[in-house]
Amino acid sequence: MNRTLQPAHPAEAVKRPGRWLALSVLVLAVLLVAVDATVLGLATPYISEDLAPSGTQLLWIGDVYSFVIAGLLVSMGSLGDRVGRKRILLVGATAFGAVSVLNAYAHTPEVLIVARALLGVAGATLMPATLALIRNLFHDPRERSLAVGIWGAAASAGAAVGPVVGGFLLEHFWWGSVFLINLPVMAVLVVVGVRLLPESRNPDPGPWDLPSVVLSLVGMVGVVYAVKEAAAHGFAPATLAAGLLGAAALYGFVRRQLAMPVPLIDMRLFRNRGFSGAVLADLLTILGLSGLVFFLSQYLQLVQGRRPFEAGLAELPAAVGAVAAGLIAGRAARRFSVRAVVSGGLAAVGLALAALTVVGQHTGYPLIGAALLVVGLGAGFAFTVTADVILSSVPGEQAGAASAVSETAYELGAALGIAVLGSIVTGVYRDFTGPAGTPAAAHESLGGAVEAAAGLPAPAAGALLDSARQAFVDGLALAAGVGAAVLLAAAAASWYLLSGQRLEDGVEHP
Repeated sequence: MNRTLQPAHPAEAVKRPGRWLALSVLVLAVLLVAVDATVLGLATPYISEDLAPSGTQLLWIGDVYSFVIAGLLVSMGSLGDRVGRKRILLVGATAFGAVSVLNAYAHTPEVLIVARALLGVAGATLMPATLALIRNLFHDPRERSLAVGIWGAAASAGAAVGPVVGGFLLEHFWWGSVFLINLPVMAVLVVVGVRLLPESRNPDPGPWDLPSVVLSLVGMVGVVYAVKEAAAHGFAPATLAAGLLGAAALYGFVRRQLAMPVPLIDMRLFRNRGFSGAVLADLLTILGLSGLVFFLSQYLQLVQGRRPFEAGLAELPAAVGAVAAGLIAGRAARRFSVRAVVSGGLAAVGLALAALTVVGQHTGYPLIGAALLVVGLGAGFAFTVTADVILSSVPGEQAGAASAVSETAYELGAALGIAVLGSIVTGVYRDFTGPAGTPAAAHESLGGAVEAAAGLPAPAAGALLDSARQAFVDGLALAAGVGAAVLLAAAAASWYLLSGQRLEDGVEHP
């Protein structure tokens, strides 16, 4: 981790020509992943109607992508360090586009779950490579902070563009069309990236250890699956076995990394309190947010009766806030402090989630829109600064693996959030009391209740929908409260762990 720093006003030699154009290509990769993640929530009611998945299958459709990507991020980040980050980014983007077609034309819940898993394999190559390339493109820390802010803003913009474009497509085409929007983005990324992106890799990488890859995948999937199943159905023997297998695999992975002369990920990085604090903040923040976000689109459409395009527009304030905050987060952290910006941002998100505990079937948009704006502002400040801290904590040759740790925390938090908070919503929802003749499918998901109501007489259909919607809203409010508690705890932990942490001002030589 030896780096040579110079004080301000660096020589132009360390500023790579074309670095901002190269960043624009990396932004496309971020958009590719962000758009895919956000359109799924809007498409869920249509998937429920067309494929008729059970409640459990619906959760798997939502979170299997995160399961797989969380299990493979470290391995793929390390692979990029070895074979070249540009190469793995372009290969991954091509695969991501191809597998999107399989998602679009899935004809059963099982096929869609498998397709989402394969999308996770391809997605695991993208995010670590983009951050690692930023780390090696920008050697001026202030420029790098801005680049990371633009990277984060692109993810937020993708979160905004996804629902709006997806809503338009859902109103005019079938639900599979939301996956096909990946194809033109992928095509531009590959064609332009071949010319603009510089290649970078670890000059002395060591072997890519396949047993470590298997241990990482088995460990992550086993643990997250166990948490998901325990939250939904309790600790059955199979669930406990999966959790123990996953924990044992992760223990073996850590032991193996510590023993290897050139590991996939240097576990000693976690001795750096700033690095560990930033990773933990990311994990807890996404855990508290993701389950709620997954069900918010269903609330806007199936409870409040908004059209998909209107629901997409309703979610825009979160993205607007995140874009604005991401662009100034680095400057704010240098003016005040890293822990003040991160902890303050997380506390703001927690308070916004707490405000959502009072939502009802007929809650006006001003409360929802204001809460989403605060969520976006707080998350934009926190995520941009933690990403900068993580990138600054490692030498350039380890940027891929370190970026993968950051993204693993993000994806693991997303999977756990959907599993735990999603199970809270589902558990509360399933207990609603419907009128006589209510089909069992109505208790599986709110989409199932809407479909079941279409086949009932008007009085019974109205009673069923009112009862089902109220139960869904009750579950959503409870999940918002749990999410608020998690975010406030993350804010407190960040205040302690990021004490004394600073963003760099000197310039490192490549």
